[in-house]
Amino acid sequence: MTTLSAPNQLLEDASSRYLRDMRVNLNSIFELENINKKEAALLGVAIAANGRNERTLSYFTEAAREHGATTEEIGDAVACASLLSANNVLYRFRHFTEKDTYEQLPARIKMNIMMNPVLGKEFFELVSLAVSAVNGCERCVKAHEASLLQLGTREERIFESIRVAAIVESVNKVF
Repeated sequence: MTTLSAPNQLLEDASSRYLRDMRVNLNSIFELENINKKEAALLGVAIAANGRNERTLSYFTEAAREHGATTEEIGDAVACASLLSANNVLYRFRHFTEKDTYEQLPARIKMNIMMNPVLGKEFFELVSLAVSAVNGCERCVKAHEASLLQLGTREERIFESIRVAAIVESVNKVF
């Protein structure tokens, strides 16, 4: 029998309607119009890795495999989350301080994975956007959204990726 996290146990003890809502929300991310099941699962992997939630990461890793993701694609989703966490900290700092000095200094963060991602450029950008949205980096969100639009990604696809990220992040907070 799986032991529940403290927040989950509190919700379970209270017979929370929210748990039912969360299950519905979680299931809904695999039934989208613009994000396929494999992509939804890989977005889940990235957001779970970003949140350092082992249970959620395990769930989405298994789902990604079930929907045809390779080990390399799963690794790319985790790597993307890690890289974007570093970038989000740096660019939020630059944004918050609003100092030209910091804008002019090189980031010196290696980003070779962005040049030729296993996930493909468009989907890697979509994952980057989702992680940046979760991490609250306004500059990064705007940059990744602009890049996606330039690549021809439809706004509905962009929005669905953010919806997936929001749902996975809510699961990360409870489980």
